[in-house]
Amino acid sequence: MGSQVRVAVAQIDCTVGDFEGNARKILEQAGRAAAAGADVLLTPELSLSGYPPEDLLLRRAFYAAAEAVLARLTAQLLEFPELRVLVGHPLAREGRRYNAASLIQGGVVQGTYCKHDLPNYDVFDERRYFTPDNRPFVFEVRGTRFGVVICEDSWYSYAPEAARAASAQVLLVPNASPFHLGKQAQREQVMREHVSRHGLALMYANLVGGQDELVFDGASFVLDAQGRLTQRAEQFGETQMLVDLVDAVPQPAAVADFGPLEQQAYGALKLGVRDYLGKNGFPGALIGMSGGVDSALTLAIAVDALGAERVRAVMMPSQYTRDISSLDSREMVATLGVRYDEVPIKPVFDSFLSALAGEFRSLPWDATEENIQARIRGTLLMALSNKHGSIVLTTGNKSEMAVGYCTLYGDMAGGFAVIKDIRKTLVYALARWRNAQGAQPVIPERILTRAPSAELRPDQTDQDSLPPYEVLDAIIELYMEQGAGVEEIVAAGFPAADVRKVVRLIRLNEYKRRQAPVGIRVTHRGFGRDWRYPITNRFREDAA
Repeated sequence: MGSQVRVAVAQIDCTVGDFEGNARKILEQAGRAAAAGADVLLTPELSLSGYPPEDLLLRRAFYAAAEAVLARLTAQLLEFPELRVLVGHPLAREGRRYNAASLIQGGVVQGTYCKHDLPNYDVFDERRYFTPDNRPFVFEVRGTRFGVVICEDSWYSYAPEAARAASAQVLLVPNASPFHLGKQAQREQVMREHVSRHGLALMYANLVGGQDELVFDGASFVLDAQGRLTQRAEQFGETQMLVDLVDAVPQPAAVADFGPLEQQAYGALKLGVRDYLGKNGFPGALIGMSGGVDSALTLAIAVDALGAERVRAVMMPSQYTRDISSLDSREMVATLGVRYDEVPIKPVFDSFLSALAGEFRSLPWDATEENIQARIRGTLLMALSNKHGSIVLTTGNKSEMAVGYCTLYGDMAGGFAVIKDIRKTLVYALARWRNAQGAQPVIPERILTRAPSAELRPDQTDQDSLPPYEVLDAIIELYMEQGAGVEEIVAAGFPAADVRKVVRLIRLNEYKRRQAPVGIRVTHRGFGRDWRYPITNRFREDAA
């Protein structure tokens, strides 16, 4: 048998700015790798600092902290003298800032690679912070030559070509590649094209965990020099993947299967909730129940992420709340075992109307009175949050956020928007998927079958104001996510009046979205970091 080398790929959940905590994780992974007989430990991009640090990268103290902890970690890794550990970290050198990865062995930094291709699209803004570098870094272990490239470098030709020219046989790729639906297939295909072109095997170590609106799914993988998938780690969980190479050829091993789209989206939402609350120190979550599918799905995700003991549900019925909404909410919380309270809002609403009677005299009922009810609920939830410390999880979906079917300081009031990037049709699909996972459904069937309603006036349904959700969601996907124009969408078979109405509402409600809580991103274009439209503008694509 030829030259044999074992590489441990550490798929870990790092916290931005927690240098000491991240270093402990890397040291723990090093111990596991050494015990397993690994020669190399590969960690994700910026594993020492977490990703993305955003404007922390403009602070000199941030780099000083990174340098100090890296020096301590280098000394601590002397405990495993034969193991080579590749650690991602920010680096300030000669007045410039770099996204770097350093190889540590025997208490010494053996070499450092600095990222060449800096992404500046979608959620990425690395050119704001870093300087590109163009020097390859290759090291050898028992005749196998490893080249290092970082994340975006592997999506383009320069860095892999430079590594190949410097005699690399295997690429080690530290990554912080955020999840969106369909992303893993895209990653593997792009990597496949590059390794096939350059004749290099590839090991892709991806970060896992939630960071504000981003979720990193892990799903680290290995390709041989022909682009064949030889190994893949699980999604949404920390793990260490051991990869054996014989004469620079990765040997076949386990390939994780991720399941259907619904399973992946649900996993991302669950991880996003768990890490946002955990990393920010919230003791629990508070959810306003309505008897509708959005709050039901949000509650299910929260319980799966945190445990029933850390979740509280509050129903705030008004005179327009139907009995079945309360009954369905009670059934669901009983199934899940969470604390549940009911706080009627009619007395408070009557007080508001009394206080405003003079101003509202002779004026017809309209959205004003509906919004007052929503804002009363938001105020009550925030009061409970202030008193008990739990964070309010808002329940608005992407379809509502797109067209403004939500109330500022009302149902938008809260700290974290769990399903902010989930269109309504996917909300239903996720609810049905979750119901199929256990011995009994957690979301009552009636919630999934009756017409959705805000219940802010008699006999109200969402479709009084909006096109059917199948139509609405398709228009949102085409216009907002794919960038199609109004005429293209109409040509695709959608009613011109609906298309122009939806596009107009998306434009008009930008001011609301700017004031919405941060929420989990699961599509390739979510409202927030991906979507940066001016509130004040006179461009009208929706004009007839």
